Amino acid sequence: MRFKLALLLALLALPLPAAAQSSQKPLQLIVPFPPGGSADGIGRILAAELGARLSRQVVVENKPGAGGTIGLMAAAKSAPDGDTLTLGATGGLVINPHVQTDHSFDPLRELAPIAKLIDIPIVLATNAKTGAKSVKELIERSKATPSGLNYGTTGVNSSQHLAVELFKRMTGANLVHIPYRGSNPAVMAVIADQVPLVSSDLTSAHPQIKGGLLKAIGITAARRAKTAPEIPTVAEGGVPGYDGSSGYIGIFAPAGTPANRVKQLSGHIAAILAKEDVQARIALLSVEPAYADDAAFGKFLATESAKWRDVLKPRAAVR
Repeated sequence: MRFKLALLLALLALPLPAAAQSSQKPLQLIVPFPPGGSADGIGRILAAELGARLSRQVVVENKPGAGGTIGLMAAAKSAPDGDTLTLGATGGLVINPHVQTDHSFDPLRELAPIAKLIDIPIVLATNAKTGAKSVKELIERSKATPSGLNYGTTGVNSSQHLAVELFKRMTGANLVHIPYRGSNPAVMAVIADQVPLVSSDLTSAHPQIKGGLLKAIGITAARRAKTAPEIPTVAEGGVPGYDGSSGYIGIFAPAGTPANRVKQLSGHIAAILAKEDVQARIALLSVEPAYADDAAFGKFLATESAKWRDVLKPRAAVR
């Protein structure tokens, strides 16, 4: 009897197989942006929902920097076992690779797409008390300022940045880019009257717009945002044909992650985004659910990358 008990205890002390150990440790979800924006919001919703579906803890880790590239690189260097995932946004995925001088990191090659999650409306906004009240007034003020009007964004070559660069080319507006480490700092800089304009994801700016601290002068996409239909588009504000598009966020695993694991996770994401309570929480972020599975998202990213490569090809970098 004692021998059997000792044998049982010895067996219990043996290390579990790698797969069993992996399923018990927390799953890491990297958010390559600071807390408070749309990426952080959707990341925390996913962490809670995935954790419940997988019966496993999902830990969110914010790794901001370089327009989202720092977090993407950290995920790409992780073991391809499905235990590390990352969110990725437009700039870090399909813009930065075409403007950076160091081409050692290719996110579309080193990461495996799992699913597209959301589209992110981008809004141009000014200080409600001192800023321009319309697109036309913004253009006029900028042209009347020899040094130009500063505008803040979440970073160089982000969707927010390029939306304004397109606006400048189409209108001749004299605007000077000031990159921040996230949309929230850029929004707060406008509220504090440190810069006169912000190009921000609607998630970060909408509460301040509704609170009367910011004046929204236009959505950069071709259509109004579903979550803020009262805000006109920039095109409606006097720039016919302007379409600065929206941003988007997807979820990825390191390249080499088993295909069945990617498919499994993509299925979980589809089920999560189909839930009415999740859609309601996403709407509170002022973003729009836009699920695409791993295959469709991969094709979408390839098309997006080719589009931005052609746009950015004439320049080594966008300032």
